[in-house]
Amino acid sequence: MTVLFRTLRVYGYVGVFLLSATVLGVSAYLASQFLPNLHHDFTIFSLIPPSWTIFIFVILLVNSTPRVEAFFLFITGVLWLTMGAWSSDIIGSTQCDALGDSRTETKHGTMSARSYCDLSKVVEAFSWATFILLFLFFCFVVHLASRSVAMGRQFIWQENIYELPWFGQAPGYPGVPYSEYYAAQGYYPGAYGMQSSYGGNVVQQQPGHSVVIQPGVNGQGPYVQQVPSGF
Repeated sequence: MTVLFRTLRVYGYVGVFLLSATVLGVSAYLASQFLPNLHHDFTIFSLIPPSWTIFIFVILLVNSTPRVEAFFLFITGVLWLTMGAWSSDIIGSTQCDALGDSRTETKHGTMSARSYCDLSKVVEAFSWATFILLFLFFCFVVHLASRSVAMGRQFIWQENIYELPWFGQAPGYPGVPYSEYYAAQGYYPGAYGMQSSYGGNVVQQQPGHSVVIQPGVNGQGPYVQQVPSGF
């Protein structure tokens, strides 16, 4: 297990929990004021992303793999992207201070239009913030898993999420830098690579690359190319 990645992941997910809980609380309050007849489309939808996020993140924190995590981060990110775009469309560039003492209709009577505007701004801002965090988490998981594959952990996408390393660490080894991990595997990056063979010939595979062997054309020998793995 890579301790640094685990710690950063927990901190990041706690931040998403707090943002989601805030949006859920505000949305639940607005739902109590407007549903079932007023602003029902957006008010109902505003309850879905935070509820889904809290539910699915509890499951991911208990048990997850990079493949599962990337999938659910993508789905959750799309929900928050929709939430942010929809709330921006509704509230637009409205200046809450300019609303003064105007009132907004509710199912119980009226409420301050300025209060409604302020709460909508909170939902908008926190939705975009949550989307940005989820986008960063998705990029980190994909990038770190791809780097782990390049370092020899071919099945890292199906392993426990905590096997992923943080930058500068080796997968599955707490605090072990890349150089020591490569040395333990019997080769040194920059000095020589892993060996792949075809037709009795040996190709020195560079670390972080995949050897692609294509058949020759018109009786010519096979074409060998080293392609960087991951991104």
